[in-house]
Order: sequence, then structure tokens, then C-alpha cells
Amino acid sequence: MVGLLDFQGFEEINTPAAQPSNCIFMTIIDGKQLSEQIKNELAEEVKTIVQNGGKIPHLAAVLVGENPASKVYVRNKVRSCEQVGFKSTLVEKSADITEAELLQVVHNLNNDPDIDGFIVQLPLPNHINEEKVTLAIDPKKDVDGFHPVNFGRMALGMPCYLPATPFGIVTMLERYNIPTAGKHAVVIGRSNIVGTPMAILLSRKGKVGDCTVTVTHSRTHDLPGIVRQADIIVAAIGRANFVTADMVKPGAVVIDVGINRVEAPETKRGYRLVGDVDYDGVAEKCSFITPVPGGVGPMTVLSLLQNTLKASQKAIYGD
Repeated sequence: MVGLLDFQGFEEINTPAAQPSNCIFMTIIDGKQLSEQIKNELAEEVKTIVQNGGKIPHLAAVLVGENPASKVYVRNKVRSCEQVGFKSTLVEKSADITEAELLQVVHNLNNDPDIDGFIVQLPLPNHINEEKVTLAIDPKKDVDGFHPVNFGRMALGMPCYLPATPFGIVTMLERYNIPTAGKHAVVIGRSNIVGTPMAILLSRKGKVGDCTVTVTHSRTHDLPGIVRQADIIVAAIGRANFVTADMVKPGAVVIDVGINRVEAPETKRGYRLVGDVDYDGVAEKCSFITPVPGGVGPMTVLSLLQNTLKASQKAIYGD
């Protein structure tokens, strides 16, 4: 069984990737490679569960409407379930579903004994109150880690389902053996999904933790000056190439959570994806950095699988 932050049995990855010519120590944190490695480990665990006659983990996803990005995210989650041997169920509803009807879907999933965990893919149509839907999810099946019960347990250091993106970042830091104790971590962004939980996790006692954490945001005075003090930067502000080289001190660890579309007429799609960090300018100053794409994104999906496994094993709330 995989514990809340217990990955001691997993092989650590710390292989330097191609480095800029003027940098002798930079390592790219390859989220795609790491997620595939841990998926293989989960698949082996599922095989053991089956051999022992146990219950196969079952994840459900609720998709409302035709949002292209949401469809991609959900498709990736379903495909990842198949890769590791989980069962998956996709519940698709039209964008004109009423709030009451969607709450009934949530109620049915809460009471389905074969469903270990489920997510309601955000964003939802404007006529539906996302907070009301989130609160309706049984915390025991809240594998996204968004419910206030799980959030509160996280803040108290109790067993819980961690929000998927922060969980993925914690896994990256641990697997790459990046020291955090005593470090100054600066989190750029204060959302309930990434920024705030990331700050809590980095400040907690533990192998990945014991940081002094500063949370910055759009109202922060002299934000660049504060970021320059950081040993660890977590950029989750949703602005393309916001963190530039002059904001990063040499040797910093940079975790880029952003996924932004910028125009790129020279490409077939007409756009390309970039993070919140100016990767080309910043990378040469870092000890570790995550790329976009291929960094934090794949780890977010993986974390959902890890939470689902915990749910199927009753590892957080018991029976």
C-alpha cells in the first residue's frame, strides 16, 4: 500500500538531462518519464491485488459539456487507468444539465460501492455552482483532494487525499532527491488548487517539507525581489513566461505549474504551450527545472491514480 508521502520503496530518478553550454549542473525534472515509471509500479501492485483476489481500483470521471481542454484531460485520465489496470467509468453529460441533475449524478456515485473515487471535471457551465458540487462529493471518494474535509486534514498533517497537482510536485521533489529542509520556498499564486496547498505541504514537517514558505500573488509588493530570494520557486500564476531570468538566483529549483497557449503561426496548430516560467532564459541558472509540457502535467494525472489506489484500499478513512 502506498502511504500518504511514503515513496521509500520507489527508485529515485536523478539523471541530468542535456544541459546548456554555460551551465554545469542543471537537471530537467522529467515528469513524463517519472510518471511512466510510477505507472509501471502501480500496474505491478494491481497485478498483486488481482492475484490475491482483491478489489481492482475503480475511478469515475464526470464530464459536463464540450470543453476541448476538459475532454483532453479526462481522456488522459481514462487512458492512464487502462495503463495501470484500474477500472474506469466516464459519465458524460450535456452542457445544459441542471444543477440538480448533476448533484444527483454525484449522489449516485457517492453511493455506488464499486466506485472507489471520482472527479467532476472543472470548469463547469456558468449556471452550475462549482462549490456546491464539490461539497456534495463524499470526502472518502474525493480523489481530486478538493473537498474542505480533505483540505483541512492536509493542513493539520492528517492522512488525506492530497490535491493532485501539489501531490505530483511533492512526488517529483522526493523522487529527484531534492533537499527542502531549511530552504526558502516562494510560491507564486494562491489558488486553492495549487498555490495554497503547495505552501502548506512545503511548510509541513517531513522528508519533503520543513521549508520557510512565502506566498506571493498579484498584489505582492516587489514580487521579483522576493522571488530572487527563493531556493525553491513554484510558479502557478497563470501568466505566460512571467518568471524571467533576472528573478531567479543561481542554483534555484524551479517548478513550473503553468500551461499557457501563446500564438505561434509557424506551427501547424498556430500556437504552442509555455509555462509561467521563461524556460529558455531561466534554465541555465537552475539546479533543477520542470519543462512545459512534460513536467508537472503528467504527474497531476498520476496523483489521481495514487489517490484512487488509496481509496480502494481504504487507506485514508478506513471502512
